[in-house]
Amino acid sequence: MLTNISNVLRAGAQRNGAAVIMSARTYADFTTEATFEVKKCDVHKLDDAPATQVVMTRDEGLKYYRTMQTMRRMELKADQLYKQKIIRGFCHLYDGQEACAVGIEASINLTDHLITAYRAHGYTYTRGGTVKEIMAELTGRRGGIAKGKGGSMHMYCKNFYGGNGIVGAQVPLGAGVALACKYLGNNELCVALYGDGAANQGQIFETYNMAALWKLPAIFICENNRYGMGTSVERAAASTDYYKRGDFIPGLRVDGMDVLCVREATRFAADHCRSGKGPILMELQTYRYHGHSMSDPGISYRTREEIQEVRGKSDPISMLKDRMLSNNMASVEELKEIDVEVRKEIEDAAQFATTDPEPQLEELCNHIFYNNPPIEVRGTNPWSKLKSVS
Repeated sequence: MLTNISNVLRAGAQRNGAAVIMSARTYADFTTEATFEVKKCDVHKLDDAPATQVVMTRDEGLKYYRTMQTMRRMELKADQLYKQKIIRGFCHLYDGQEACAVGIEASINLTDHLITAYRAHGYTYTRGGTVKEIMAELTGRRGGIAKGKGGSMHMYCKNFYGGNGIVGAQVPLGAGVALACKYLGNNELCVALYGDGAANQGQIFETYNMAALWKLPAIFICENNRYGMGTSVERAAASTDYYKRGDFIPGLRVDGMDVLCVREATRFAADHCRSGKGPILMELQTYRYHGHSMSDPGISYRTREEIQEVRGKSDPISMLKDRMLSNNMASVEELKEIDVEVRKEIEDAAQFATTDPEPQLEELCNHIFYNNPPIEVRGTNPWSKLKSVS
């Protein structure tokens, strides 16, 4: 029996004909779960706070690591393809902020709902989109998650409402989804995300008011990456305590670079919403490594040294990796193997995204309506007609 297991493990260590180095230890040697201390959240109008002693299992840690690495590598590949002019138009990258998306998803259900702004590639992935679909959408191909017609800012999948290009406009839409959840009585909630740059928008405060009046199951999350385009939060906002901006809505300020801290805070917030207490506000203090978009080099309003300091001290992937290694929850070789598998998945997706055909002109107006009979759509002039098929 032991010989058979050994043969299976040895065979599994072969990748493309080359032997992958594997740890001599067996899985039984690893710690299956460990307790970690996370940074205390600042609270507003709350009697309680998320836990600071949190438990993570080995399986959870490996899952978080793989997901964050996939997001990171996907964004770096998008950077490369953009510079090669294979990806065109707007493109806002998420590298550096991976702990936000992964931590949030770890504490809500896929049946819950999520809407965000235009920095949406990571959430498209955590909501169920594939790397291949995301990369193909970035290059405008038929195999893209929006069939090549949405691009970087407009990706969707089940219970994920985008990818929205108008600054702050997704927040009232998220409140509408939360209203539907309450109306249907399905114990679901909606996470509505926006950035520090959008936090001064009037429509956000209007949404706070309605959500509080109707006690909607909404988690409003400000991903504060310290810069709205090229303007620092200190220059843009009289108060940078974004978690207090709801005034009458309870709030949390969270270390957005720590996946476990985000996870626990989101769990706390989700319990708050599901118990019928109404909306809650979260501010995730995070950081983006790239500029605001690909047209922004990202170093005209901050220094390279600042970026490197954050990478060195607070990188979410490195933080998780160090925790797992120092608590004997994984080996260096095992994590390297995950890295190799992720790189291959990204390269395969990039290959597909550059070879898949572009959508035909006849498909331009399809899917305007869901489950609707075919309709005619006016083209660029009254004599030009196109057909829309659901």
